[in-house]
Order: sequence, then C-alpha cells, then structure tokens
Amino acid sequence: MSGAGEDAAPRTVALFASCAADLAAPGPALAALRVLAAAGLRVEVPEAQTCCGQVGLNSGHREPAKRLMRRWIEVFEPYDAVVGVSGSCVATVFHQFARVLDGEWRGRAERVAARTWEFTRFVHDRADGLDLELDTCVTWHDSCHMLRSLGEKSAPRQVLGRVRGLTLAEAADNEVCCGFGGTFALKYPELSCAMADGKLDDFAATRSGGRTPEQVVSADATCLLHLSLRAQARGLPLRTVHIAELLAAALPGGPRSLPADARDGAAT
Repeated sequence: MSGAGEDAAPRTVALFASCAADLAAPGPALAALRVLAAAGLRVEVPEAQTCCGQVGLNSGHREPAKRLMRRWIEVFEPYDAVVGVSGSCVATVFHQFARVLDGEWRGRAERVAARTWEFTRFVHDRADGLDLELDTCVTWHDSCHMLRSLGEKSAPRQVLGRVRGLTLAEAADNEVCCGFGGTFALKYPELSCAMADGKLDDFAATRSGGRTPEQVVSADATCLLHLSLRAQARGLPLRTVHIAELLAAALPGGPRSLPADARDGAAT
C-alpha cells in the first residue's frame, strides 16, 4: 500500500506528474491538481522532476535508470508527501528504488518512498471530505502495477463509491492485464493488441442494473491510452478516463459530466 509509512497529515504535497502526463496525457495530472486543491492542500509541481527511471530499468539500462532515480529523490525528498497519478511509476518508487540503489541512496530512497502515495490511495486516506456528484455508469480497470505491485484494489472502488449518482459496473476478469505493459506493447504488438481486444470485449458486455458503462476508468493513463486507441482502431464507441479526471468533473463547480477520452489528452 503506497504511502503507508507516513501518519502525519502533510502540509505541502508535490505532484509527481509522470512522463505520460508530460508527453501524451496531461489531463490526469491537471485534474489531480484540482482535486487535491479542493481537499484543502497546498500542491506544488516541481519543474525539475524527470522520469523515475522505470522504462530504463525495465529495458535493462540499470545505470542510466539509477541516475534518474537519484535525481528523482533529490527533487522530491524536501516535500511532506508526494502524490503520483501513475500507479506504475509509484510502484517503481515504492519497490524498485531501494532494491536498485545502494549506500546512502538506499536510505534516502526508503524515506521518500514512505511519503509517496498513489493518487487514489491518497484521496482515500486524506481527502474523504470531498463533495462529489456525477450521474454516470463506469467500469474499472485494475492496472497490473496498481493491483499486483501496490495492492490497490479496494481504495479506487471505495473512492468511486463516494461519488453520488455514480454506478460502478464490474467487468468480467477485471484483474487481467490489458496488454500494454510499457515496452511489452512495443516488443509484442500482436499479443498486446489481442489482450486489449479481450478486455474491450469484456467491457462491452458489462452491465449493472440495466445500465451500460459510459467509460472505462483506471489510475494508469498509459493503460487507458492503449485501450482507447485499440477501441478506436476497432471502431468501438468505448471511451476511457483517468480517475483523477472523473473526480475533478464531480467536484462542485465542475462540469458534472465525464471529460474527454484519454487519447484526446484533454484536461478537465
């Protein structure tokens, strides 16, 4: 569970935006700013933040990844709490930094990891007073890093349960990988697309109380981009949205309607 080691209420929160927000999908990070501010927190977005090193590490480039990890620690360790909108990136900080780094950096990695939270877990634990309302039906995708690396299955669902008017329709086999897997999708595109097709078929067959989900919700923008682009290629109407964007839409003064699809890169 990310952020489990810190009990004191944070005063200043740093937003860990992730490479996906920087390069492809800024909407989740911008929406998270709104949600955290609505919770009464002071939020900063360190301009010096860079990649956490996950892609390099997963590709076998250990030394370049370690340099990025050390840089990430230097940028984020001054803050009371770090909140990330990418489950896979937070899992890297939480599990891989201390495993890969050594010497004084290992201790620094452990200390900053203890103050690092995945967005939905942070909202679950620290922002339970949000006024949220949205009349919609959605289904939830358990991304692999969220579910298997961070153990976050209940927190996202409980956060969605706080949204008045929202119906959560659980899809069959919702714990199965969507086929993205970072560089996996690049190395094995045929297999990756076949896995995405299986997920899309499950989503299309999902119902709850006679309602059909309007969008697929998740906490990893890259999974959502993968699913969205595959749905587009197949001519399917299914759309996707990050949970931060959904919550921002549900806030007082928000549009009270679901934001644009992940592939549009639109902010709430």
